[in-house]
Amino acid sequence: MLDADYYELLEVERDADEKTIKSSYRRLAMICHPDRNPGCKDSEARFKAISEAYDCLKDPQKRAAYDRFGKAAFENGGMGGGRGGGGFEGFSDIFDNIFGEFMGGGRGQRGGVQRGADLRYDLEITLEDAFHGKMASIRVDVAAACDTCHGSGAKAGTGARSCGTCAGHGKVRAQQGFFVVERMCPTCHGRGQVISDPCGACHGEGRVEKAKTLEVNIPAGVDEGTRIRLSGEGEAGARGAPSGDLYIFIHVAAHSIFQREGTTLFARTPISFTTAALGGTIEVPGLDKSRHEIRIPAGIQSGKQLRQRGAGMPVLNGRGAGDMVVQIEVETPTRLSARQKELLEEFRATETGEESPQSSGFFSRLKAMWSAE
Repeated sequence: MLDADYYELLEVERDADEKTIKSSYRRLAMICHPDRNPGCKDSEARFKAISEAYDCLKDPQKRAAYDRFGKAAFENGGMGGGRGGGGFEGFSDIFDNIFGEFMGGGRGQRGGVQRGADLRYDLEITLEDAFHGKMASIRVDVAAACDTCHGSGAKAGTGARSCGTCAGHGKVRAQQGFFVVERMCPTCHGRGQVISDPCGACHGEGRVEKAKTLEVNIPAGVDEGTRIRLSGEGEAGARGAPSGDLYIFIHVAAHSIFQREGTTLFARTPISFTTAALGGTIEVPGLDKSRHEIRIPAGIQSGKQLRQRGAGMPVLNGRGAGDMVVQIEVETPTRLSARQKELLEEFRATETGEESPQSSGFFSRLKAMWSAE
């Protein structure tokens, strides 16, 4: 793996620009980083290889030398320099610089303090909950600080000591040709400290799996995919390191009447054909539990939308609310009494075509087509 061509390792063409190389490295590093593949030697080796390739190709001078002489440019002389002279970053530093912000603050500070992982929780609520807001109680299983050792990882009465391999730095340096490569200490795994007498409850990790019940404030106006962050409620860091965060992702269940688009609520509302013809008013219950009176103009057609201002969803973390839109669906009666049929027959007998201009015009155009034939 380490002997492969740098361009092949990064899966880019030899004429790729700096942006393309950086993007490809980020993608590959995220896939094969050891933290995402614990215990996988192949992933660790591949990560080291692509990091070495990226360190070379991101530097114009090193890339030019590599393009001309290959890896021989860095052997027995070459580009030379240690950490300061060549500007080389250790593998862990490269990952920190590129992914630190994305991963919520990086893998940790120098000296081995590694922040706990961020966690995700998916919470389904009703549309009414999204309208009014609520306090939700959730239960999560998470790695929390050990109560026995209070997160230190050491047995009571003992403590951690500085790692002899890295002298407490959490990293060690190794010579590779004329490069000085900085890697995580294999003894303390970057913590800078080792525990001789570990806590029996957490086996030296300083954290144990626990179930926690948390209260989450769901503000009015949340929508599908809204993310709520609970600082410090994620996974506890190893041996007293800071905890990660818990992210609550909101999912709003489908409603039997309303559909939502942003702050606008849509409702398909059937009305009788007599109301559609003569006009009138209907009442539509809102999510605020009040009755909204909608005026129906005479002669309204199916599909017509009527808007009720301010009766929609509240604006998240703001003032005011959206609108409620009622889409009219004219319902044709299917169960008529004898008298109702008689009245409709009388109405049909008096029709002139002017009562329904759309249908009259349509059939007139059809007749014109037939006459043209």
